[in-house]
Amino acid sequence: MKTALLHYWLTNVRGGEKVLAALSELLPEADIFTHAYLPDRFGEASRERLWGHRVRESFVAGLPFGRRKPQAYLPLMPRASRRLDLDGYDLIVSSESGPIKGVRKPKGARHVCYCHTPMRYLWDMHDDYYRSAGPLGKLSMKLFTRYLRREDLESAEAVDEFVANSAFVAERIRRIYGRDSTVVHPPVGVEFFGAAERTSGDYYLFVGAPVAYKRLDLAEEACRRMGRHLVVAGGGAATDEELRGLYAGARALLFPGVEDFGIVPVEAQASGAPVIAFGRGGALETVVDGETGLFFREATVASLCGAIEEFESRAWHADRCRANAMRFAPGRFADAMRSLLGRPG
Repeated sequence: MKTALLHYWLTNVRGGEKVLAALSELLPEADIFTHAYLPDRFGEASRERLWGHRVRESFVAGLPFGRRKPQAYLPLMPRASRRLDLDGYDLIVSSESGPIKGVRKPKGARHVCYCHTPMRYLWDMHDDYYRSAGPLGKLSMKLFTRYLRREDLESAEAVDEFVANSAFVAERIRRIYGRDSTVVHPPVGVEFFGAAERTSGDYYLFVGAPVAYKRLDLAEEACRRMGRHLVVAGGGAATDEELRGLYAGARALLFPGVEDFGIVPVEAQASGAPVIAFGRGGALETVVDGETGLFFREATVASLCGAIEEFESRAWHADRCRANAMRFAPGRFADAMRSLLGRPG
């Protein structure tokens, strides 16, 4: 069976790219298609191959700064996706949030979309992105949002099966695309993070890029008011080894934003650290309230402060956190996807 793996762009290594890497292990014969590929972000990968797979880019990569800033060409991506040549491919598996699933599917081919989320900047978080955009960004959103929404809905119709990375995203897929989906949580490197020895630090930890929706501001203000020490590790500044040590020494991870799934709380629990999270989004599926962490119910400093006070009044057990994190081990993802794709073990 000739297989194509699709991913919107390969310019960084984050959760979506880790899912693609896991899919590439399941589908060793697959070719990878993407709008832009930066090999230097993937270690020793060559220009033509990634993880041993041939990589083919759309015409976006050849545009000025197309590989460095492919997001700037989002309005061109529906056309670029349709121009990708998938003739002869029997199975198409997209690791996707919107910009590449609208490929022309060969007759008789099957398209399975692993959806990280319908595009947040077009749908649920459109207003948030618009408020934080600069003048050119606002103009672009005014000009192209309606067109891109239409293209996104049309491309969803050509997908045969949706797989959601969380029940939270499955609800979005149902509401926006009118489609059911199978929930398969993404793989997390729980064994790597679980190798850390739990230590007794005096700090709370925030991990993530300093973007508005992650709500670093809540964590900073809550810790300032309560006189607590907050360590911030964001924007890819820390290596995995450094991050593992930070998780293992933290009193708890503070996770005040709303994520589609959220790999960070699972990594923290694998390291033995409990989590204090806002009670919405993917965290509801990864944190066991009262056992591996606590939820605060309002996106306010006062609500987070109350959760920290409650957290400090209880005893927490690293072994329970680690056991919960094992639900998201790579092997479980592989087994679920192998079964869904009809591939032998």
